[in-house]
Amino acid sequence: MLIGLVAGASLGGAAHLGAAGSPWLDSLIRYGTEPIGRVFLRLLFMLVIPLIVTALSLGVAGLGDLRRLSRIGVLTLVYTAVVSSIAVLIGVTLVNWVQPGRGLDPEDLAALGAHAAGAPAAAAPVASGIDLLVNMVPNNIVKAMAEGDMLALMVFSLFLGIGLAATPGEAARRLEEGLQGLNDVVMRLLGFVIQLAPVAVACLLFTLTARLGYDVLARLGVYVAVVVGALAIQQFGIYSAAVAWFGGMSPLKFFRGSRAAMLTAFSTASSNATLPTALLVADRELGLPPHISRFVLTLGSTANQNGTALFEGVTVLFLAQVFGVELTLSQQVTVVFICILGGIGTAGVPAGSIPVIIMILGLIGVPAEGIGIVLGVDRFLDMCRTTINVTGDLAAAVVVAHQERPAPHATGT
Repeated sequence: MLIGLVAGASLGGAAHLGAAGSPWLDSLIRYGTEPIGRVFLRLLFMLVIPLIVTALSLGVAGLGDLRRLSRIGVLTLVYTAVVSSIAVLIGVTLVNWVQPGRGLDPEDLAALGAHAAGAPAAAAPVASGIDLLVNMVPNNIVKAMAEGDMLALMVFSLFLGIGLAATPGEAARRLEEGLQGLNDVVMRLLGFVIQLAPVAVACLLFTLTARLGYDVLARLGVYVAVVVGALAIQQFGIYSAAVAWFGGMSPLKFFRGSRAAMLTAFSTASSNATLPTALLVADRELGLPPHISRFVLTLGSTANQNGTALFEGVTVLFLAQVFGVELTLSQQVTVVFICILGGIGTAGVPAGSIPVIIMILGLIGVPAEGIGIVLGVDRFLDMCRTTINVTGDLAAAVVVAHQERPAPHATGT
C-alpha cells in the first residue's frame, strides 16, 4: 500500500503540474484510474452490512460467559466502555483542535465533491435529542439495510447478540455457528479485497493528486501526526493511570512485562494473532490469574479495541474536514457513539476497521472516495493502533484481576 501511495501520488502530482486540464489526463482519470478506485470501494461497501451484523452480534454473544463469571464480565464491560469512550474523546478533541483536514483551496474542495465516488446512501440527516434515540431502533431491519441506516443496523446487531447470549439450547448455538461461518467467509473475502489495495490506492491517489496537486499530501502528514499523538496519549497516559490507580501495579512493571505482546501486535497488526502471546505474557510476566486473563483477553481481542475506536473517530472527522463537510455537535456525538460500538464490532485482523470507517462516512454524508487518502498510510497506523488495542486488553486484565483479589492481597505491585 505504501508503494501504491508513493507511486500514485508522485505520478498524479507530476501529471497535475505538467498536464492539468488536458484531454488525455481527463480521459485517463475518467476511464482508467477512477473506475478502478470505485470498483475497489464498491467491493468494500458490499461487505459492510454482513461484517457489521456478524462481528458485532458475535462480540456481544461472547458475553454469555457472564452467566459463569458475572462479576468479571461486568467489570470488563464497564472498563471497556469507559476507556473506549476516553480514547475516542481524545482523538476527536485533538482532530478538532489541530484541524488536519483544513487548508485545501475552495476550488479543490469543489473538485473533490464533484468527482467523488458515491458512498453508501445515508438513511436521513442525523437527528438530535430524543429523535436520535428513537431513530436508533429500526422498525424494519431490511429497510434499514437497504437505506444504509447503519446506526439502526448496529442496534439490531447488539440486540441479536444479547438474544444469543441469553438463549440456551442447540438451536441458538447453531444460529451462532452460522453467524460465525458467515463472518469467516466475509473476513476471507475482505482479505481478498485488501490484496487489491496497492493497485487501488495507486489509482485513488493518482486521481486525487492529479486533480489537486500535492496539497492533499501535506494534510495527510498532519493527520498521521494527530493519530499517532492521540494513540500515544492513550497508551502512556490513560493506560498508565488505569493500571496504577485501579490495577495496583506500577506502569513501569506493566509496560516491561507487556513488551513481547506489544512487539507482536506491532509486527502483525492483528489482535487475534497476538492473543496467544498476550495470554503468555499475562501468565508469566504479569502474574495474573489464568481464569481472569483468559476471559478478559479473549473477549478483548474483539470487544476492547480502544486504538481502533480512536483511529476511526479521527479518520472520519479528518475526511469530513478535507471534503468541507461541517458536522454539528449531535453528528459528532453520533460518530463518537458509533466508534465506541465499532471497538466491539471491528474484526481483530489487519485493516479490519476500513469497512467500518466507510460505513460511518456514508452515514454522515462524506464522499467515500476520501478513504483512498488514508489507505496508503493505514498499514503503519494499523500497526500502531493494534499495539494500543493489545496493551489495553492487558491493562483491562490487570484492573479486573486486582479488583477481584481478596482484600488481604489487594495491594499488588
